[in-house]
Amino acid sequence: MGLNEEQKEFQKVAFNFAAREMAPHMAEWDQKELFPVDMMRKAAQLGFGGVYVRTDVGGAGLSRLDTSVIFEALATGCTSTTAYMSIHNMCVWMIDRFGSEEQRQRLCPPLCAMEKFASYCLTEPGSGSDAASLVTSAVRRQDHYILNGSKAFISGGGEADIYVVMCRTGGPGPRGISCVVVEKGTPGLSFGKKEKKVGWNSQPTRAVIFEDCAVPVANRIGEEGQGFLIAMKGLNGGRINVGEDRRGWGWGAGATAPNSLAALVPSLPASCSLGAAHASVVLARDYLKVRKQFGEPLANNQYLQFQLAEMAARLVASRLMIRTAAVALQEEREDAVVLCSMAKLFATDECFAICNQALQMHGGYGYLKDYAVQQYVRDSRVHQILEGSNEVMRILISRSLLQE
Repeated sequence: MGLNEEQKEFQKVAFNFAAREMAPHMAEWDQKELFPVDMMRKAAQLGFGGVYVRTDVGGAGLSRLDTSVIFEALATGCTSTTAYMSIHNMCVWMIDRFGSEEQRQRLCPPLCAMEKFASYCLTEPGSGSDAASLVTSAVRRQDHYILNGSKAFISGGGEADIYVVMCRTGGPGPRGISCVVVEKGTPGLSFGKKEKKVGWNSQPTRAVIFEDCAVPVANRIGEEGQGFLIAMKGLNGGRINVGEDRRGWGWGAGATAPNSLAALVPSLPASCSLGAAHASVVLARDYLKVRKQFGEPLANNQYLQFQLAEMAARLVASRLMIRTAAVALQEEREDAVVLCSMAKLFATDECFAICNQALQMHGGYGYLKDYAVQQYVRDSRVHQILEGSNEVMRILISRSLLQE
């Protein structure tokens, strides 16, 4: 709906890949907590390892709208794995967008091919949504930074090869933060235990720990003090000009960040929620057709028909919000941040409710791990929390309204 022929082709390829390579293995990856490296490398052969990265370093060079369409389709096959792939794509884009030419040519090609995997390291045990209060330090000694501190809840932690790390090279606040790439195997880099999670089990989550970890200054992305801006632009999912936004989302020279929540507005978790909800609507529809109670299929029950209709309507509404926000990101519009906030808030809430209702329609069977619907519920729940909780989204939206 509303897509051009090229976008419909991307969507078809992604749907087919999800159905063939992901959905049949989704339950096994979840229950055995397997990180499906081989599958992701197959996905990279279709361009899904660097969807919105420039083509000269192996990326597909697609738009934000294209990206949303692709990740929604992939998430119907496995929401958890697609969510990690979206994080990986974000890391590669940050290097492509802000790295030097040498860094782009050295790091991006193996990441786009998913010969190597990337993790995004912003959150710390003491700083989640208040990202600018991070304390991981990076002290410069000649041509190296010495990192000390830890990052928490890092998707891909321990398995990834490249860690895009936000660390403090200067004073307090966002202007003291820089971005460096830490490569696996660097002395002083270690990992915590693998976290046991409700969902997202096909991707490992660990603490990433730095103890006198020496990282070459040549691995810094951008200039010193640009790390917070780079981190927020990555989370936005696009090129939002945080520093110059007229509606007060960023900060000008001599000003302070509005409370460091200003740009925690990702769009990719919302796209993954769409995929989970899409798959759940299909599962619910098919189940109502075959399950009989009181002598007839559940699909004949008008109450359940109305429930299914509402689920489909809320799915389409969520999809339209996300695609509108994606276009705003691509066009670098000044309303892009608030539109992403609204899309993330609305879509992740609504799509989780859709998945949950689909489980309810399955009755007791929906609570069994033999039925896929429960996994979509578990894998989509975290999207209301991560990368700026939905409570934070409400703060950003209300702030925008009050500043009108």
